[in-house]
Formats: sequence, structure tokens, C-alpha cells
Amino acid sequence: MEITPAYYLTLAALLFTIGAVGLLVRRNTLVMFMCVELMLNAVNLTFVSFARALDDIGGQVIVFFTLVVAAAEVAVGLAIIVAIFRRRQGVTADDVNLLKG
Repeated sequence: MEITPAYYLTLAALLFTIGAVGLLVRRNTLVMFMCVELMLNAVNLTFVSFARALDDIGGQVIVFFTLVVAAAEVAVGLAIIVAIFRRRQGVTADDVNLLKG
């Protein structure tokens, strides 16, 4: 049995769907943040599978830059979540308006 790119694309679609549903349903910002990261990883898996199928390195280069942006997003996002948690002991999506100056 040979594993084709269709298997990877199906897995990526499933991961993206789980992330999108989690982002729309959950109210906790930390869980929402993890769902966004799951969606980014699903897109990265799609890029890598297409790069492998087309025998092109361009998709893997895009994944590298996406991971760099995701790392910066993690740093900024966690700082915002910690700032909200210090003001209130909860981190729901409704508490984001507390950061207005």
C-alpha cells in the first residue's frame, strides 16, 4: 500500500476543520489560540505534501517562513493572554476589550 498525497491532504483538511470548529465554538482565548496554531499546521502539511508531490522546494520554503511567523505570533499572543489574565482571573474572548487604553 502506497501512501499518496491524497492521504496527507485529507488529514490536513481534517485538522483544519477541527481547528476552525474549535475557534468558532470555544470562548477561552488560550484554546482559541491553540486552534489557530492547529489550522496553521494543517496549512503547512498541505504545502509540504504539494511540494513533495510536485518535487518542488518552494512549498517547504513557504512552510519555513510560516513557522517563523507562527513563532512570533506565539510570543505576542501569549503576552496578550497573560496581560488579560493578570487583570482578570479568566481568559475568555469577552475579556479582550479590557486591553483598550
